[in-house]
Amino acid sequence: MSRGQMKLGAFLMAGGHHVAAWRHPDAHAPAGTDIDHFIGLAQLAERGKFDMIFVEDAAAIRERNPEMASQAGRSTSFEPLSLLAALAVNTTHIGLVATASTTYTEPYGLARAFATLDQLSGGRAGWNLVTSASELEAENFASSGLRPHSERYERAQEFADAALALWDGVEEGAYLPAGGDSFADRSKLHPLHHQGKHFAVEGILESPRSPQGRPIMVQAGASDVGKELAARTADVVFAASQTKAEAQAYYADVKARLGKYGRSTDDLKVMPGISPIVAATEDEAKAKQRALQELIPDAVGVALLASYLSIQDLSAYPLDGPLPDMPPTNLIQSRQQLIIDLGRRENLSIRELARHFAGARGHWQVVGTPVQIADAMEERFLDGAADGFNVMAPIFPSGLEDFVTLVVPELRRRGLFRSDYEGKTLRDNLGVAALT
Repeated sequence: MSRGQMKLGAFLMAGGHHVAAWRHPDAHAPAGTDIDHFIGLAQLAERGKFDMIFVEDAAAIRERNPEMASQAGRSTSFEPLSLLAALAVNTTHIGLVATASTTYTEPYGLARAFATLDQLSGGRAGWNLVTSASELEAENFASSGLRPHSERYERAQEFADAALALWDGVEEGAYLPAGGDSFADRSKLHPLHHQGKHFAVEGILESPRSPQGRPIMVQAGASDVGKELAARTADVVFAASQTKAEAQAYYADVKARLGKYGRSTDDLKVMPGISPIVAATEDEAKAKQRALQELIPDAVGVALLASYLSIQDLSAYPLDGPLPDMPPTNLIQSRQQLIIDLGRRENLSIRELARHFAGARGHWQVVGTPVQIADAMEERFLDGAADGFNVMAPIFPSGLEDFVTLVVPELRRRGLFRSDYEGKTLRDNLGVAALT
């Protein structure tokens, strides 16, 4: 049975998604703060006809651990909305998705910022809604410390409702062209009057209605409450799944929740992360992977693993022994469980698990030829595990260039990916209608 064509996002991260990408001979040292570097990546993804580029965020340094802070490849970066505003005027079709947290921002300011990006880009903006789970972020914004998981999502649900209502509070044609008797048609402007547990919002956005109805909503939550929020409000979900069975279970779970909100399965696109290492031959691809893996200091790999497991230190345990039992976390619960499951399933030592995890932070890694990469993507796409993929190149720009040059033509040959954009807005190209 035909499922149409898959969607593709390019997840940008300075020098690359591999933790040691910055040490590679092909690395661009100032990647995190070089606007020309990011413009080049955005234009490369647009040349490949990707649906969107995606930029993550954390409002703090990444790691408290001195080893990680000094050697991790994510130490410097632009604030995402500022970056995407610059990329908007250097691209014409590709969607622009930025991460912004509901934990340390307010609905009106965030809705206004994304409405502005949407106008600047002609309807190509998207908001990746996250709840901040980092103690380092909490220390920058909240003297009371990190909020519990349930409270973070309760706040996020109210935040999403307020932001969506602000975008919908301005109808098409509400702000009139010059020359008339009034600047606005008051019948098409609807003040919010929101009084909730976490927020009070009264105003109307001064921005015209989005060219795509409203900015795209993206989420990445894998907990039960996160999946429920996605089913109610999101257009796209990014996910992390190691096996096809895990990906199918997640896909089926999220899609099954849509009906209660009057939505169809096509209204939400599930796009798991994929970290591809591709070359003309399988041996060349494996050599590329080995070259990156050999650049990971054990201390960095283990510290990264510990941070995602939400524990301070793994040094008390032998590196060549198994992962110890982990206490439940108040931080990123789904990623902690993914790591535990991977270690148990593959019988990996702490050292092996750390090196595996450092490649793509728990996302699916595929190494091989263009045909092998396309085979793997096609299988998950056709077997109900994904509507598309968020491509996480291990090193930029060469990893993304390899994918665009080698894998995209193979996907097109199979009829699995577009040759040109279908519309002008991100919503048009994703094929998702605005929520009503």
